[in-house]
Amino acid sequence: MIKIIADTTCGIPVATLQAAGIQVMPQIINFEDGSYRDDNEIDTATFLKKLRESKVLPKTAAPPHALYTPIYQKVLDEGHSVLVITPSAEVSGTYRSAMIAAKEFETDRIQIVDTRTIGGGLGSIVLQAQEWANDGMGMEELVSKVQSLSKRECVFFIVPTLDYLLKGGRIGSAAKFIGTLLKIVPILTAIDGRVAPFEKVRTLRQAKKRLLNLIIEICKDNPNPRISISHCDDPRGANDLKNTIEKRLGIKNTPIYLVPPAIVVHAGPELLSMSCFISEDKQL
Repeated sequence: MIKIIADTTCGIPVATLQAAGIQVMPQIINFEDGSYRDDNEIDTATFLKKLRESKVLPKTAAPPHALYTPIYQKVLDEGHSVLVITPSAEVSGTYRSAMIAAKEFETDRIQIVDTRTIGGGLGSIVLQAQEWANDGMGMEELVSKVQSLSKRECVFFIVPTLDYLLKGGRIGSAAKFIGTLLKIVPILTAIDGRVAPFEKVRTLRQAKKRLLNLIIEICKDNPNPRISISHCDDPRGANDLKNTIEKRLGIKNTPIYLVPPAIVVHAGPELLSMSCFISEDKQL
């Protein structure tokens, strides 16, 4: 049997993942007063309070490789294999930690996939991989299908300010928007695992409308677009997106995920994001 290991950057509640049989690794949030695991030591609400009160932007760290080692050992001892599904190595050290731990075992029964994404889209990939594993899919095919699904993800997100991305060093080529921040609302995307600019509009209302239209255009002929919505501190905005997208595409049960602290550190509060996947017969 193949055991899936994910981490909190996928945005799905830890209890939900564990109930599905998925092992969850934490990200580490480092404030001036100490370090916190974001799986069981700090939640998003507590984190936001500390973030707004802190004069210094907290830092994040990937799960130490030592956390992976006993899990690998236990799974291998039980006669199973491990598939670790990680956020983009361009924005997180999680992939590197998982690889370092795997080198101790020198076995092909541990496989690690860098999805080149983060957040809700990563969550969709993790849940789909678990379904495939439960159906008895072999490791080679499972890795191939996860990689294929990762390449077909489209993600767009809105942040009220780029200050957090800039200070956290995650802004990449989106820095071209600096200088016009007071006049525009940026729509960002991910290209090859990095944050990148997509468009800029004049108001938040226009940005949300454009976000919806982008997802609808991509998904209109796709019977299984796997749309997800993620937010931080904007449940009303997330629900508005959900209601509109379901009505216009005729779909139901679009999940809404709460963005975990490790992402909010770099994106800032009031983040809104939508992720979907293009059909296998289409090109990005």
